[in-house]
Amino acid sequence: MGEGSLRKRRPVGYRYSIETDLSLGGTVSQERPLEGKVAIVTGGVRRLGKGMALAFARDGASVVINARSSRDEADKAAAEVEAAGGKAMVYLTDVTDEAAVNKMVDATVAKFGRVDILINNAANRAEAPFLEMSYKQWRDILGVILDGAFLCSRAALPHMVSNKFGRIINMGGVSSHLGAPGRAHVGAGKAGIVGFTRALASEFAPHGVTVNCIVPGRIGGQRSATSGQGIGHNPPVGREGTFDDVSSLVRLLCQPENGYITGQTIHVSGGLFMP
Repeated sequence: MGEGSLRKRRPVGYRYSIETDLSLGGTVSQERPLEGKVAIVTGGVRRLGKGMALAFARDGASVVINARSSRDEADKAAAEVEAAGGKAMVYLTDVTDEAAVNKMVDATVAKFGRVDILINNAANRAEAPFLEMSYKQWRDILGVILDGAFLCSRAALPHMVSNKFGRIINMGGVSSHLGAPGRAHVGAGKAGIVGFTRALASEFAPHGVTVNCIVPGRIGGQRSATSGQGIGHNPPVGREGTFDDVSSLVRLLCQPENGYITGQTIHVSGGLFMP
């Protein structure tokens, strides 16, 4: 069976685009495909977190920007979200605090009426040689990465199930796939995120909720003082990644039309890691 028998014939000169025809039967031609949706982005005040928040805003979503304590940064990020066309709310909380996370989700629903998208991006990537690593350091890192994803997902999922729609993106780490000195705690936590993603994807697929893990490679831009230098390998594409490289995939996975991709771990690393 040829291609012409599978899809409608296009006019001469038609330019095929993933943005206008993602599948044989569906289109996402809307300029703002997330209009009316509400996204929570943890760790949303800088780098990838802010990049994803801005991408959602451009697509029409309302965005809750979570940070632990950076009020000034969060307010600036919220202003950028609003300038990009979205509605914004700042909520400062530690994602390892169960009661505080529940209040954040409750506040989101009180303001916007729903929760559709959750980006588990909050992380602590401090480096420490393994033999010098204290148990507290180990627990602190795993607490933010794993406990944070657990608490935020558990608080948001009842609303997604009720609406029969949800998108959860868990941010992985390439160090859990390549290995990196000084990052045993980070690598262990991010490896756990992969299993967590698959478990939630399997359990909540019948409810219209997809759960995927995105693993960025080496991303350029200014890094925080505690995040270390990151993975030092050069990817085959010959450049560092950008925030847009990651957010463009995240926004695609979160669109309503893309409900058939779930449980996947997708590397956005310029070929740095090839499973």
